[in-house]
Amino acid sequence: MKLASLKSGRDGALVVVSRDLKSACFAAPVAQTMQEALDRWDEIEGQLGTLYDELNSGKANAGFAFEIDTVAAPLPRSFQYLDGACYLSHIRRNREARGDTLPEDILDAPLVYQGISHGFGAWNDPITGLNEADMIDFEAEIAAITGDVPMGIGAEEATRHIRLFCLLQDTSLRRIIPPELKRSFGFLTGKPASYLGPIAVTPDELGELWDGKMVGGTMQCTVRGKVIGEINTGIDSPFHYGHMIAHVAQTRAFEAGTIVGLGTVSNEDNKAGFGCIGEYRAQEIISTGSPTLDFLCKGDWIRIELLGPDGESVMGAVDQSVG
Repeated sequence: MKLASLKSGRDGALVVVSRDLKSACFAAPVAQTMQEALDRWDEIEGQLGTLYDELNSGKANAGFAFEIDTVAAPLPRSFQYLDGACYLSHIRRNREARGDTLPEDILDAPLVYQGISHGFGAWNDPITGLNEADMIDFEAEIAAITGDVPMGIGAEEATRHIRLFCLLQDTSLRRIIPPELKRSFGFLTGKPASYLGPIAVTPDELGELWDGKMVGGTMQCTVRGKVIGEINTGIDSPFHYGHMIAHVAQTRAFEAGTIVGLGTVSNEDNKAGFGCIGEYRAQEIISTGSPTLDFLCKGDWIRIELLGPDGESVMGAVDQSVG
């Protein structure tokens, strides 16, 4: 099943979208918003599935042409946003470039921080209001959106509480982050608002790309028209979504609508490229001693898109300019 939120008020208007993204229908009166759907998921998932089947068969009486430019983030604001750094090659390259090594306890638990959850930008919203001197970067991720998650849940059971997946662009300010982390209280001003891709998909919609732990596919990352990454998202992470959820759930329950990211996608093989400018530059420093790829400036644009085995777009794209 594919879902989206049309731009309407703070929380959008929930729509069911056909598999080919050509048509849609409003989910009301089943659910007015994505948050309402997540709150009542067990009760209404079947009704939403019926609408989806009707759209795909051309039988939806209230269907209309789907215009992707009209959508907001699938979940414009959430109760909690948890982002990790689970792809170790991403951490290792960045640390090696500045002369550091991985922590000895890196495999003990996933690295996680809590980011801005009160507002996610749409897939095509420009990145605005930031200072170029702060070294603006993008980060390509796949986010899970959960239902209610009980405290104390185990990693293997935790993935059963994932309701949807969507793309996540986690904006970072590379100049601010290092001194902020040295103060030992984690990310804050170095992590401005993030952006979600246009389409949220249920795990079953992913077919073989979802193995119950990780989402596979090729994350294609483009900066200023140049492809800098074609990354296999389903490998090279010792931690999966269940590990992330269970780690945080040791001491808290999750409200439905929690967004969980595994961090910037990354592969051990340099030939796969990179899911952010910072890691691209880090590898350049390791290989040649100096970086050549500039951070984002006004007028630049970036695109991230998850591609399936036949090159098809799995959940739309994040396509942004820098304002």
